[in-house]
Amino acid sequence: MLRGIDLNNLPELTSEELALLLRLGERLLAKFDLQGVLSLVAVTACEVVQAETLAVPMIDADYTTFTYRAACGKYAEMVVNQTFPIDEGTCGWVLKNQRPLLFGEGGEFEINLGSRWQPGMASSLLVPLICRGKIIGGLSAMGKQGGGAFNLRDLTVLTLFANQASIAIDNARLFQQLTAEGARLRLILESAAEAIYGIDAAGCCTFANPACLRMLGYDSESELIGKPMHETVHHTHADGTALPLEKCHVHHRVRYGDVAHADTEIFWRQDQSSFPVEYWAHPALQEGQVVGAVITFIDITRRKTAEAQQTLAASVFANISEGVIITDTKGSLLDVNQSFSRITGYSRSEVLGKNPRFLKSGKHDPSFYEAMWCSLSQKGFWSGEIWNRRKSGEVYPESLSIKVVTDDAGKTQHFVALFSDITIEKAYQEQLEHRAHYDCLTELPNRILLADRLNQAMRQEMRRGKLLAVAYLDLDGFKEVNDQYGHNMGDTLLINLANRMKEMLREGDTIARMGGDEFAVVLLDLSEPSDCIPLLERILKIAAQPVIVDETTLQVSASLGVTFYPQVSSINADQLLRQSDQAMYQAKQSGKNCYHLFDTEQEQQLRGCRQRLERIREGLVNDEFILYYQPKVNMHSGKVVGAEALIRWQHPEKGLLQPADFLHYAENSPYAILIDEWVMRTGMWQIEQWQLQGLNLAISLNVSPINLQQADFVERLQSLLEERSSIDRTLIELEVLETGVLSDIPHVSKAIEACKKLGIQFALDDFGTGYSSLAHLRRLPARTLKIDRTFVRDMLENPDDLAILEGVVGLASSFGLKTVAEGVESIDHGEILLFLGCELGQGYGIARPMPAAELAGWVEQWQADPRWLAANALHRDDIPLLYAVIDHRAWVNTIGDCVEHGCILPPLDAELCRFAQWLNGKGAERFGSHPLFETICELHHQVHELSAEIIIASSDETDAMLRQLYALRDRLIAQLFQLIY
Repeated sequence: MLRGIDLNNLPELTSEELALLLRLGERLLAKFDLQGVLSLVAVTACEVVQAETLAVPMIDADYTTFTYRAACGKYAEMVVNQTFPIDEGTCGWVLKNQRPLLFGEGGEFEINLGSRWQPGMASSLLVPLICRGKIIGGLSAMGKQGGGAFNLRDLTVLTLFANQASIAIDNARLFQQLTAEGARLRLILESAAEAIYGIDAAGCCTFANPACLRMLGYDSESELIGKPMHETVHHTHADGTALPLEKCHVHHRVRYGDVAHADTEIFWRQDQSSFPVEYWAHPALQEGQVVGAVITFIDITRRKTAEAQQTLAASVFANISEGVIITDTKGSLLDVNQSFSRITGYSRSEVLGKNPRFLKSGKHDPSFYEAMWCSLSQKGFWSGEIWNRRKSGEVYPESLSIKVVTDDAGKTQHFVALFSDITIEKAYQEQLEHRAHYDCLTELPNRILLADRLNQAMRQEMRRGKLLAVAYLDLDGFKEVNDQYGHNMGDTLLINLANRMKEMLREGDTIARMGGDEFAVVLLDLSEPSDCIPLLERILKIAAQPVIVDETTLQVSASLGVTFYPQVSSINADQLLRQSDQAMYQAKQSGKNCYHLFDTEQEQQLRGCRQRLERIREGLVNDEFILYYQPKVNMHSGKVVGAEALIRWQHPEKGLLQPADFLHYAENSPYAILIDEWVMRTGMWQIEQWQLQGLNLAISLNVSPINLQQADFVERLQSLLEERSSIDRTLIELEVLETGVLSDIPHVSKAIEACKKLGIQFALDDFGTGYSSLAHLRRLPARTLKIDRTFVRDMLENPDDLAILEGVVGLASSFGLKTVAEGVESIDHGEILLFLGCELGQGYGIARPMPAAELAGWVEQWQADPRWLAANALHRDDIPLLYAVIDHRAWVNTIGDCVEHGCILPPLDAELCRFAQWLNGKGAERFGSHPLFETICELHHQVHELSAEIIIASSDETDAMLRQLYALRDRLIAQLFQLIY
């Protein structure tokens, strides 16, 4: 059995040895790193006792094992970090018994310290490490350097060294614990969400954690250290009044050592903004004395805001005018406000714990509530109108909104309902709806309600296979009643007639007031259109019955327009009303006090016309129209005197369209005015362009009668002239159709006079085609008469047209007017016109209409035919020669037609011929001595003889005989022209 050393018999050490141990101990005490101290202990002890190996076993925390924490020397690597049970081996015995051991003095022995130890170790020395009376480890010296053995002096030295090593190890352990505690404390301070700062006894800052710096708006702790915290952070009350230091709760804690808590104070940031805080102040004690305080605080801005919101919400809940209901998830009432009681009549105590279904009115079916709960479950809310019942039993309407309130996990917590009584609003809404759908005077349905009922009736009759009729009614003579008796009497008349017509209608029929004295009637359940005729006649009869108001008898009649549904083409309610309205105007024009059935085919034609008019408007907007110009010339002098502007449509799909293709659609409509505006503006622009080119050419611009009859025509013309102020106004001539001005000659005459003052002249176009034109000519201050082309075109073969031409030219000459002949198709046409005294002409025989760009070149190269230059107006006595030419040309043509087509023969006797009568009378007197006279008489006789022979000749001979007849005619006409020249 192992025995410990007798410590009482240990040898004493010299003063030098003790001094060395003291220095070694001081060396150990200067080091605070525990592992470093253990390593230094192993190295120093090894040197002190001259050991081959020195290990430092330390008892583990469980006191059942020990581990070699440091070692030095021969077997150091084998020893370090080896752990053994405390109940085994000599080292365990020393640690367990807290006594040193010495082996091998004077003899060799073996020791087993584990599988890694080698036997044959000559000597061993083990000393316990004891600190504050408690074993903590030991020093194990194994093998004396040089092969010697450890002795008692070595034991003494190592024991004394162990005492110093124990103190150093204990110091290192304490330092390690303090360092860990300090790190943990710093970590707590730095990671704390609360703000923490310390103050000394003078109230100056000693430390501040990051949360404190962040809340107070400082970047580093140095900005606060040493500063009085009362002046920096906490110097006013919550209401902003000053807080003296002696009244500061924090400062009080420093003086008296109490703990303080407050949640109604404010702290100030570095930027001088403030925020509410809740704080705790704890005194800091040292040896029982207060040396300062530690203050912890949190920013309670959100809490204060939430409290304010809760207070506000509570106030709103109590005082809001809408009723509020709060229920749990099962529908039991948790709370209601005062408005709930005011609206429903139930007190709060009466309803808490109940389900709101006791408020049901019974006016909603189960599907209504199913839809409500479906919306709440799917969307989390529902809103709408609902009927509920008050405590008194009264059913009332309310506007209700229900919201599902959930927690953070989305689980339903309760329901909140907000509602208001809308009884007054409903009543007002009904009044508005009535006003919106009924006429305020007659209480009949108005236009809006009629449209709704008509749409419903159309669907109904279509399903039933029946007809309905829409009748539009306008009172005849109602304006006169208003004018004579006043609007009050007129209103009374309307009310009486409305009531009468309403009473006579069948159930299901509708009469509505459309405005003024116009009504619309919808008649249902008709099998045939004729089924409505008796109803229409009754309406007319009732409308014509007198109404007595204040002993005054008022009487009007009605005009009815009627249309039917369904029709062949698809049609809507608005179109039906328009159709009946149009038919009503037809009834007005037919004499009033009657009905007129709408003509669908006629309407389709009108619709097509409207579409064409709209396309014309688009053409004007898109600049698709152009002007062509047809020259007017003096055929006798060969001078170009002007040009007529003729509109063309450069249609993007149909190409170039002539006026006949589109212009008649715009006649007597506002579109005619639009076209005139465009023609005049474009024509004036063209005059300006030609003037810049040195071409001063007059332009004739056509003006529609409806435009000329407008009250503002002259003002609009003047405005157009002002746009082209540089042009010569004498170059502008406006042409108006003679037939278009006869309806309002006084107005047209004034307009022409006003235009003449602006420098604009007028021409009457197509003269001779109007009615009473000669009687009214003197009242129209036009400068020029344009002879219609129909008379000019046929004058070479029609003596009647020639007579009209002669009369027009003579009439114009009598009034001092110029004449322009349209339709000059050939040299012959121009020659005859010149013989009649008409020198101005235009037509294809002169030039076709051409674009503006071509006209200047045409003017430069145009020359009159020599026959025109040589022709002069005939003496009045020579005019019969022209008739002779025309008569015989027409007479011979008639003979040819009779032979070829079998028409009625003209007189064949030469003596009965009008030309023969002239030859024997006036002709003989004037030209009897002329060398050609006898030749002319002979040729005339031959023409008649050959004509008689042709009539009785066979068909095989007639062709050759007709050619001979035409040759004789031409010789006769040539001889006559020689007399003229």
